[in-house]
Formats: sequence, structure tokens, C-alpha cells
Amino acid sequence: MLDGLQKSLSQPDEGPGVINSAAYSGGHRVANIAIEEAGQWAERPGHVVWIGLLEPSDSLLRRVQVQFHLHDLAIEDASHAHQRPKLEHYGSGLFIVTRTAQMIEGRVAFGETHIFVGKGYVVSVRHGASKTYAPVRGRCEANPNQLSHGEDFILYAILDFIVDNYMDVLEAMREEVEIIEDIVLSEALTKSEVERLYNLRRDLLRLRNAVLPLVDVCRRLEHTEHLAVDDVMRHQFRDVTDHIRRVQEEIEALREVLDFAFEASLMTGQAQQTEISRKLSSGAAILAVPTAIAGIYGMNFKNMPELDSRYGYYIVLVVIASTCSFLFWRFRKAGWL
Repeated sequence: MLDGLQKSLSQPDEGPGVINSAAYSGGHRVANIAIEEAGQWAERPGHVVWIGLLEPSDSLLRRVQVQFHLHDLAIEDASHAHQRPKLEHYGSGLFIVTRTAQMIEGRVAFGETHIFVGKGYVVSVRHGASKTYAPVRGRCEANPNQLSHGEDFILYAILDFIVDNYMDVLEAMREEVEIIEDIVLSEALTKSEVERLYNLRRDLLRLRNAVLPLVDVCRRLEHTEHLAVDDVMRHQFRDVTDHIRRVQEEIEALREVLDFAFEASLMTGQAQQTEISRKLSSGAAILAVPTAIAGIYGMNFKNMPELDSRYGYYIVLVVIASTCSFLFWRFRKAGWL
């Protein structure tokens, strides 16, 4: 009997694309199953099948489709990334598309998770940047009372994990925003810092576009008739909606800070340009005095009375020095030099 239990809990070798495939009953894992057995396990009363796929091939998706009678259009969407977050009904099942986010080398990378949910089964399909859902499965299995709610709790756990990852990404971005904010208040931003500010604003915009549709998805899950969601789980989906709204508020707050930093950088740059222009204008005004006087006495006219003056040269030098000194003092007092 023990050998049989160990055999049932050993993961079948399904090849690339299958991360985990298991059947649960009463909140406990009862067997690790092959894809071709999933449909039979899902039809058993009180059982739910949870399959996790990572960038599966078309043939693997077709095998899953056969087991749960999934719609062709949903399978086509799941085989290709770059889908907009949405919730669609296909017969008695749901097809949900979510966008995932992850910080990779200082930039926000986006991926997608497609989720098929129906009576007795949950299939998650990951594409692109995303943290593994192994911690989600581990937490669910460690809480059999919650996992006994079945497919609706598994769906909630996945969505909650995705939203929590948004907060992790925002926390990392907030640290960078604070650094830029401190710099812009003390000095003008360099070219690389301006580029980083622009990239942060763009990433926040993309993150907002990924987050906002999930509000409608969770709201529809609260009132869906295509999934047996009890009152307890409806409150859980509402809680996910609240988390998404907090993420949205945090995104908007960071965007406002970056807008301020960008405007402050522009004003700082303009102030520096104005200061440089004042210094150049002051220097030009001072140099204009000896230039003008030298230009007048360099015209080589014969009838210039000052040319015959014994002390004319010295007088001109004194006038030039006095005038330039006065202009320098005046501009220095005005703060232009």
C-alpha cells in the first residue's frame, strides 16, 4: 500500500512544458498524474486537477484541450503571448489572461499567465517573465482547509500571487525614484539619469496598463455564474481587487513623483542655462568697453585731437580699466558673475 501511494505521488515524466500536474481531494494532494489522466481525475466527485505549464508547445496544449474540452479560440490565445488581460466564458469554463511583471537587471520585464478554470480543473500557462508558482502551490498544500474550496481557491491564490509580485516590482522602482528625487533637488540630472527617469515612466505606464484590466476581471469573478464560487471566496476575490487598487494608487503616486522630477530637472537645466547666459553677457559687456575704445582710436584718422595729447594713452588705459572695474563690480553685485 505504501509503495502504491509513493508511486501515485511520483511525478510522471511529461517532457518539457509541464511543471506540475496533480490531483487533489479534500485539500490534499492524492496523486501526481499524467496529462492523459487529467480528465478522468477531474470528473471524480470532490477532486480537482491543477496543472502548471511553462511556455508549452502546441501539441502539449492540444493534449490538455482534449482532457478538459477547452475551446479552440482559448487554446489559440494560450499558445501565443501578447494578449490583453481579459476574462472570457467558453461553455462552462473560464479563460483568464493576466500580465505578470518581474524586475530583471534593473528593468521591468513583462510576461503573461493564461488560466483555464472549470469544474474540477485549473490549468495555468506561463509565458515570459514571471516568478515560479511553486510557492503558490506550496502554500495551498500547506493549508488544506482553504485548498478544499477547490478550483476557485486555486484561482484566487494565483491571482493574489501575481498582484503581490506587482508590489515587489513597485518597491524596487520606488527606491530608484527616491534616488532620482534626491539628485534632482540638489543638481541637474545627467543624460544617463534622464534616460533612466524616462524608462521608469514608461515602465510604470506599461505596468498600469497591465494592472487596470484585472480590476474588471476580479469584479466579474465575484459575480460569475460559470464557476461555483462560495461567499467566502467571493470576499477573497474582492480582497484581490482591493490589492490591485492599492497597486494602481502606488503607480499613480510614483508617476507624479517622476513628473515632478522631470519638471524640476527641466527647470534646473533652464536655470543653469540662464546663469551661463548671464555670465557670458556680463563678460561680453565688460569686453565691449576696451573693444569699442580701441576700435575708435584704431581708425587712423589724422584729425583726432587726442592723438596729439602727451598723456592720452595713459588716460585711455585708466578710462578702460575704471569702466571695466565698475562693470565687473556691478555685475558681481547683481549676481551675474
